[in-house]
Amino acid sequence: MNRIHQHIQRISGVLDRWVERVCVVLMGILVLTVWIGILSRYVLPWNLTFTEELARYLMIWTALLAVSIGICRRQHVGMLVIFERLPRLVSKALALIFDVIAFTFFSFLFYYGIGHVSEGLSQVTMIYGMPKGYPYLIIPLASALACIQLLLAMLRDLLAERPTTAIEHT
Repeated sequence: MNRIHQHIQRISGVLDRWVERVCVVLMGILVLTVWIGILSRYVLPWNLTFTEELARYLMIWTALLAVSIGICRRQHVGMLVIFERLPRLVSKALALIFDVIAFTFFSFLFYYGIGHVSEGLSQVTMIYGMPKGYPYLIIPLASALACIQLLLAMLRDLLAERPTTAIEHT
């Protein structure tokens, strides 16, 4: 069982590192885009209107992708003070219940996100004129990543002695 636990932890960690790298790149592009927007509006005589829309989409993509990082590291909101005082079996059961609820939520978000993407393909963005379905792709993508990390975290916690907390991942 220990070997399976390590394998699950490795898969989750690799996925987490890749998503983290994508988030760092997106955040770097976001900062650069915002600075270019500020410079073009107040300092330089450029009329760059694309920066506001691009910054908005980059922020949404980064935030939604970061959800799976929080799930992997168990750094999402939780009541650790109460959770850690419960008996081992109760805390494992409670963690499993919360994970199932979250998995159900992200599964619905994935399902309805696909519909949102298909609807967005018939609409265009204001500045770029591209179909809105492309920026909306993050909804099912981030939801799928969250579901995968939730499944891996559930398995990791079921095989561990106690459910993992954010403190243990630092």
